[in-house]
Amino acid sequence: MADRFVGGTAPGLILAAPASGSGKTLVTLALLRHYAQSGMAVAGAKAGPDYIDPAFHAAASSRPSFNLDPWAMRPETLAALVAATGQGADLVLCEGVMGLFDGIGARGVGSTADLAALTGWPVVLIVDVRGQATSAAATIAGFARHRADVPLAGVIFNRIGGTRHRDLLVEAVAAACPGLAVLGALPRNDALRMPERHLGLVQAREHGDLSAFLDRAAGFIATHCDTAALARCGRPTRLPGSQTAVPVAPLGQRIAIAEDDAFAFAYPAVRAGWRQAGATLLPFSPLADQPPASDADAVYLPGGYPELHAGRLAGNMRFLDGLRSRVDAGAAVFGECGGYMVLGAGLVDAAGQRHAMAGLLPLEASFAARNLHLGYRRARLLVDTPYGPKGAAFRGHEFHYASILTEGPGQPLFEVSGAQGLDVAALGRVRGRLAGSFIHLIDRETA
Repeated sequence: MADRFVGGTAPGLILAAPASGSGKTLVTLALLRHYAQSGMAVAGAKAGPDYIDPAFHAAASSRPSFNLDPWAMRPETLAALVAATGQGADLVLCEGVMGLFDGIGARGVGSTADLAALTGWPVVLIVDVRGQATSAAATIAGFARHRADVPLAGVIFNRIGGTRHRDLLVEAVAAACPGLAVLGALPRNDALRMPERHLGLVQAREHGDLSAFLDRAAGFIATHCDTAALARCGRPTRLPGSQTAVPVAPLGQRIAIAEDDAFAFAYPAVRAGWRQAGATLLPFSPLADQPPASDADAVYLPGGYPELHAGRLAGNMRFLDGLRSRVDAGAAVFGECGGYMVLGAGLVDAAGQRHAMAGLLPLEASFAARNLHLGYRRARLLVDTPYGPKGAAFRGHEFHYASILTEGPGQPLFEVSGAQGLDVAALGRVRGRLAGSFIHLIDRETA
């Protein structure tokens, strides 16, 4: 993985779709692995705040993959990440999020389309054509004309029913969108379905046969897609070159980072930014009952799936005692989402059983009665922290199903609102240099 942001000029391409569930992730992974196998230096990227897909991209391409977020990131952060992604690459494939124009409000602010307009990367539209034939051409024509600053370079049909179905689609698109390239037509293939759970895809690190799966996907895409023509669709970014980006200030100089199946939702850009600022990252596994490094001056517990491993974590005393020891020693300790729950007093699993956690912050959380919290967040610090002084502002994202049984007493960490400034509330808790909340911080707020 790259430790620094250094400029690159590789052409890029965005793989988008009319809606979620159209097959963007599979197509992106298949193309990344195919190009890598062909000897091309190809890099992946992910539009928006998804923290699962970049790990799949990295596994497919053997290169780092960063989130690129037009709403949550400052322009200089976005430019630096685009440059870092293209460093030493022949091609960048950026996977879109949701539907191409889906974002905040009716204008779709922060959408994949906004990212395409900012970067200048053309869009290849992946269309799930189950249950339709020539009607798909109307959808494609509408997407092609919806925004003049978001050009379509081509289309890939997904889940076609056979050669006759494919031929009808090709003829209809040629009539509705003259000159638009049909770059592929993928048959239905249930063998390439990717397993999911409540927060999205099962993590890349949990797939025992991921490499074989990616190889099969690469062979499939090479058979049914004109990969050479698709690669030629890429264009250099119009963003200015930038070599520096520290989205969030490092918690310390030697940061112990929890990293395993229970703690995997750390944004690659945040980690790379900490290295850019000179911090040393010290991974450890709470699930393996490893304590944070005894010489760490900071501990970071990212999000993940502690609810699936609550009983095991509750019994891992070397981890819990080591965590408490770092707090007693005055280290900065911060937990996000799942990490926040582990810093709390107790976590109730889906079966209704309560498991004692670290007991460092006054939080009781439950998965027995799930309650979806999803969306972008603006967060302003209510106290001084290692992340910044009181009043420092950030942008982030919240995505979890935990119900908060109790949160407090104590000092709230953030004043939080939604992306449009509505529903202001105090969230998280802080005690000295120990803090946590359910928000995944993405970048500092633009001053």
